[in-house]
Amino acid sequence: MKCYTQVYVMNSLEAVETYCRAFGAEVTFAMKTPDGSAYEHCELSVNGDPILAAAEAAEPYDIAAIHRMKLQTMTFNAFELGSEEAVKNALAVLREGGLVLEELHSLPWSSCCATVIDRYGVCWWISI
Repeated sequence: MKCYTQVYVMNSLEAVETYCRAFGAEVTFAMKTPDGSAYEHCELSVNGDPILAAAEAAEPYDIAAIHRMKLQTMTFNAFELGSEEAVKNALAVLREGGLVLEELHSLPWSSCCATVIDRYGVCWWISI
């Protein structure tokens, strides 16, 4: 069995570009809406391994409220990024228009990690 997560976001075309930049991912499968304005389904992979699927949210939601309340209904754990530079890059990309909950720090189980809610309202814990 394989299992990976899917996010439903507003501005899915932009979000997928952001996640590709943040994690060095590439789109390996994509289906856009008939008018090409959004993803109905999109799969991202790193080194050939699927990491995330994305699609346009069916209903709009209030990202400002998510940031204001520091709402974490689910956190995506992006770990084993390989280096401190990879974590710093991911944080730099994901914090653009987002809200950093925890700046870069160390924990007993990770020498470099951070938590951020991105501009699409998705919470990420990123780590070496």
